[in-house]
Amino acid sequence: MSSASQPARALPAPAIPAGRTPLAHLLHALNQPLTGLQCSLELGAAGPQRSEQYVRILREGLELTGRMRVLVEAIRELTELKPAAEGEMEPVAVDTLVRAAVDDLVPVAEAKRVRLGLAFQTVPPVAASRSQLNSLLFRTFESALSLTREGGDLRISCDPADSGARLELTWSAGPAPANSPFSPAELGLLVAQAGWQQAGAEWSLEGDVGRPKIMIGISALRSSSVSSSSSSSSGQEKRA
Repeated sequence: MSSASQPARALPAPAIPAGRTPLAHLLHALNQPLTGLQCSLELGAAGPQRSEQYVRILREGLELTGRMRVLVEAIRELTELKPAAEGEMEPVAVDTLVRAAVDDLVPVAEAKRVRLGLAFQTVPPVAASRSQLNSLLFRTFESALSLTREGGDLRISCDPADSGARLELTWSAGPAPANSPFSPAELGLLVAQAGWQQAGAEWSLEGDVGRPKIMIGISALRSSSVSSSSSSSSGQEKRA
């Protein structure tokens, strides 16, 4: 198959315009399939159609509904992101959780013939919610693995840095998935990014379309009490 027949590729995450939140961006993106569905239904209701025309309208409606379902699920996940409760915070060995998350994905990688590489050093424990950190790690790794081309490789490293840990993921990207940049895997990275940033971690996505790279800086993650305190201080500054 020639390269001209392959879908165009881009870095694997919906590009969010400056000043727009991930939630607002996905709500805006939902307008496109919603408008398309409305137009298809209006066409079908406009008057008698040939049977094959009704079939085409129904197929278009199903495809648009599927796209909306994926977006709505990502929107739901964004709205449910919450800082960890203060009582959940404890010293957590990041490298141990990274290794466990990678081990859980080995069967998926093998089925896809993806070479899954892990390099890590012992990292000082960071204050975090174990369940929140485990969920963010797995979601990030799973989404990156989904975007790795069959027969390619996904490399994950975890090293100590600035009283915490520095994660780096790089992978062999395949052709852009269907409905990119709003495919399930790309939206998974968007939700993971929002979760990391809400918890106070640093996130960056760079590299190129053939070899994307995600870097995550983890120190002490935020609890709900810290988030509430920050919001309160911000509000007082605005009132002042």
